[in-house]
Amino acid sequence: MKKNPLEILKEHFGYDSFRGKQEEIIKRIVEEKKHSLVLMPTGSGKSLCYQIPALYFDNSTIVISPLIALMQDQVDVLRKKNIPAAFINSTLSKQEREKRLEQFVDGKIKLLYVTPERFRKKDFIEQIQKVKIDLLAVDEAHCISEWGHDFRPDYSRIGEFRELMGNPLTVALTATATHDVQEDIIKKLNINKDDIKLFHQGIERPNLRLEAVDVFDDKEKIREIFSTLEKYDGCGIIYFALIKTLERFSEILSDKGFKHGVYHGKLEDRQRKSMQRDFLSGKQKLILATNAFGMGIDKSDIRFVIHAEVPSSIESYYQEIGRAGRDGNDSLCLLLYNQEDLYTQMEFIKWSNPDANFYSALYDILKRETGLINSSGVDYIREQISFKNKNDFRVETALAMLDRYGVTEGDVDKQNMQIVTDLPDILQDENHLKEKLLNDNKKLLSVVNYFRGEKCRRVFVSDYFGFPGEKPCGNCDNCTINGDLKSSVQST
Repeated sequence: MKKNPLEILKEHFGYDSFRGKQEEIIKRIVEEKKHSLVLMPTGSGKSLCYQIPALYFDNSTIVISPLIALMQDQVDVLRKKNIPAAFINSTLSKQEREKRLEQFVDGKIKLLYVTPERFRKKDFIEQIQKVKIDLLAVDEAHCISEWGHDFRPDYSRIGEFRELMGNPLTVALTATATHDVQEDIIKKLNINKDDIKLFHQGIERPNLRLEAVDVFDDKEKIREIFSTLEKYDGCGIIYFALIKTLERFSEILSDKGFKHGVYHGKLEDRQRKSMQRDFLSGKQKLILATNAFGMGIDKSDIRFVIHAEVPSSIESYYQEIGRAGRDGNDSLCLLLYNQEDLYTQMEFIKWSNPDANFYSALYDILKRETGLINSSGVDYIREQISFKNKNDFRVETALAMLDRYGVTEGDVDKQNMQIVTDLPDILQDENHLKEKLLNDNKKLLSVVNYFRGEKCRRVFVSDYFGFPGEKPCGNCDNCTINGDLKSSVQST
């Protein structure tokens, strides 16, 4: 006899009951067989909303996940619970990928985790079309909107991929999505708005104390960081926007005797994995990190998250503070605001958004001098394009975009880059590129407004994500003075 969702929850996951809206969401999926868009705070159990239906249904589930490390972690957890799950990605050999795909076709794997780029592979599509897909789960669904337009264009094609799979029942899940992003997700999934239901729990993390402090320079930053480290002896993360700033503060902390690890995109994969393991196990209590230390960090006892530099958006800020206090105990989320950091982010946004002329110039150089570029490297390209700022990384941004749109294959560093197709219209559309730049700057402005605003910080975040009506938390720095409720909150 088939087990019901609650029985599956108890048997495989060890919980006696559902929490929040989990039961309602799962019921809609398994009983009503209708699409859902799920907005739940980080650490609230979103994954169970598709994992339990996947075990309930007779056939297979495909999970689209944005990061290789994230899907690996999730599959490891499921396998430890004796749940037949697997991932297929570029870390596997061709033979291993083929083996796992064969196992999926044979019904030996219930949940298959892939990135959207996997659907570029003709052999993958041919094989999955042999399988009855009961459920498609799109994890971290905000990536459809935030990455699909440029950073990872395959995210914008998930609707096409759904069609290739026979338009299966779909659930999209995320912790952060404004009203516009929600609409974009639904549109990109090729689902009628009336056929999908939105579930959201608002910003239900009352144990997180949100604070923002104006700091004039690095000395004041260090003072605030030291003060936090002395108050909280548990695990914590300090986020930085720039690797060079992270490294500078790492030296200062080391000189003061604070043991810590570092995590950023320039470390070797082996080093990053080792640091993540040490932090998750409790061997390393303090991590200095860029946003590369992000999705998939599931540790319940993080007591503080400090943003030592201004984050680029409320979306990234909320994702990162959501890693604190998942055990329900009090935790601090501290934003250190410095005007110079704001200028840094503005520059970062500018260099992350090359204009149409830059893409055209780069494409012409690559097409005209492919061999020379492969032998000389990226520096040769830099010599051909005038740079007035040493931090200008438009070449790297544009090269990555050309690769993601399939314009190039190979890699300049490996001396095997080649042009395989024309420059796509979207990278020549000046209006589109300007709109993207404007939207990125608007997101940064929202961070400024968050810092400068006097309303409850939790209310601000709730309003930003389209959840009006949140009551003042009574726990952020705008609601309290020295731990006492402000009169405005007391009278609310």
